[in-house]
Amino acid sequence: MRFVRWIIPVAVLVAAAGVWNTRARPLPEDALTGLTGDAARGESVFLAAGCASCHAAPEAEDKLVLAGGQRFVSDFGTFLAPNISPDPTHGIGDWTQAEFASALKRGVSPEGQHYYPAFPYTAFAKMKDQDIADLWAFWQGLPASDAPNQPHELSFPFTIRRGVGLWKQLYLSDDWVMAGDLDPQLARGRYLVEALAHCGECHTPRDGLGGLDTARWLAGAPNPSGRGQIPALTPDKLSWGADEIAYYLETGFTPDYDSAGGHMVAVVENFSKLTAEDRAAVAAYVKAVKPAE
Repeated sequence: MRFVRWIIPVAVLVAAAGVWNTRARPLPEDALTGLTGDAARGESVFLAAGCASCHAAPEAEDKLVLAGGQRFVSDFGTFLAPNISPDPTHGIGDWTQAEFASALKRGVSPEGQHYYPAFPYTAFAKMKDQDIADLWAFWQGLPASDAPNQPHELSFPFTIRRGVGLWKQLYLSDDWVMAGDLDPQLARGRYLVEALAHCGECHTPRDGLGGLDTARWLAGAPNPSGRGQIPALTPDKLSWGADEIAYYLETGFTPDYDSAGGHMVAVVENFSKLTAEDRAAVAAYVKAVKPAE
């Protein structure tokens, strides 16, 4: 009986600790207070982050209508991109700037739920507050869509969003993979590759829990669709020169007279609209990445 009297309060304490540790942690409401967004600069952030690449409807002609609906297959189920247009009912038109920032940097919804990490907030956690304010300003001018959201196709236990709170404790960080003080070009390349363009989401292998294996950063990974391999970008595997990498990001053409395919078509479409300096910064970063352990 004495054991029973103790086991119940211990179980309650353990459960309470679990609830506390897995809670959503949004940014403070005043996180972006005082920042004025610039829509023109926000467009460049929008392009670099590839927002339309995932959130435009499949086969949509107007890539600025972020109606959602694209399907993303993973080992944990199939995720369907939501409508993130400015529609107040089906999109994010009734969000505040602070809620927008919390979604990007913390993976937290306005309702206080965890977003699944198919949304690359582990990369966006490194975004500059000013870039988020600029992106938010650009967002206000996007067309609205009343397309309804579709549920993710997941099986138990991945339907339990609370478990994402534990996952975040392992993988959500604003630390850089390429650490240290870098020259301005490399620092810009790091910001584009590791944060805005979230290149590691596709080009880095994952561990058994779905987190990026940063010890093998940009070392290539299986295609989640099951078709082929996403190539490595490390200098020991990619022999292209920096100029050739920058040219590929602008045109989609490789030094071997091949052309970009798959999801890279959208990446090239976005990067072709950025500055030559940004493409050169990405190329410099890729050439500076250490080979995988």
